[in-house]
Amino acid sequence: MNEHLGGFLLVNFFSFRGTVTAINDFFVTANNEGAGCYKLLSVENQNRETVNFVVSPTTYFVNHAIVSVGDTVSGYYDGDSPVPLIYPPQYRSLIIVKENPYQQVKVSYFNNQLVSADGQLKLNIAPNTPILLTNGQLFSKNPANRQLIVIYGPTTRSIPAQTTPYQIIVWC
Repeated sequence: MNEHLGGFLLVNFFSFRGTVTAINDFFVTANNEGAGCYKLLSVENQNRETVNFVVSPTTYFVNHAIVSVGDTVSGYYDGDSPVPLIYPPQYRSLIIVKENPYQQVKVSYFNNQLVSADGQLKLNIAPNTPILLTNGQLFSKNPANRQLIVIYGPTTRSIPAQTTPYQIIVWC
């Protein structure tokens, strides 16, 4: 369930990773208002399970990546949001990450020690680590106790793994 923290509503991020099998226009109104602004991204995982992500103009694409059929992506959605009871499942995507062999991405709440909610990743922020908002502007406060999109590379073998992120995006 979504929780409040310091006046902010926490999103219960769930994800689905797979290969994009189709990208189609998605119509949100009967009169085609907003035609072309919404897409339906069909993603199939290794178990041949399919999910459809509704991509809206507010969906955040990490690195502003352009996604095509055949790309491997992870789609993040609010696990507490209502969804239509249809098959394949259809989720409103909040964040799309296109797989890149040179970086990893973690979407999670990070506590006051900058450890992810699942306890698997600890951030060691360098003075030159860019900390941005989703609109690309600088974030001027401490990123601790917030939901973050962390782009990073190598990690330690410790538990939790530690990394100095390439970039942090604050999900306000």
